[in-house]
Amino acid sequence: MKIGELAAQTGVSVRSLRYYERQGLIAPLRQANGYREYSALAVETVETIKLYLNLGLSTEEISGFLHCVLKNKEAFCAEVMPLYRSKLEEIERQIVQLSQIKLNLQQRMASIQQERLEAEAADNPLFE
Repeated sequence: MKIGELAAQTGVSVRSLRYYERQGLIAPLRQANGYREYSALAVETVETIKLYLNLGLSTEEISGFLHCVLKNKEAFCAEVMPLYRSKLEEIERQIVQLSQIKLNLQQRMASIQQERLEAEAADNPLFE
């Protein structure tokens, strides 16, 4: 199939497919006219890439184990679990950082609100 057909079947843009090719994730055959020709297995490969991208992995990380998971189950690919652990630790750090940012914003908003209330009370003689 041509690149446009693969894009239509997988919901991935032609631009992304070309990027996956540059990253070594997919490898089409080239026709004499230079057009890319993909096998039916390319659909499964692209769907697998999408799965791992949705887990937050980069194409570089995916390239380290993609061929293994396409041939075997994930459980038999030694590279997968350490990568999952690392990604989970990264996400946990981000959650802690975002929680702190959220708390800081809430405190700043409360402080601003308090300043406004105090200013309104000082300017309004009914509060005296």
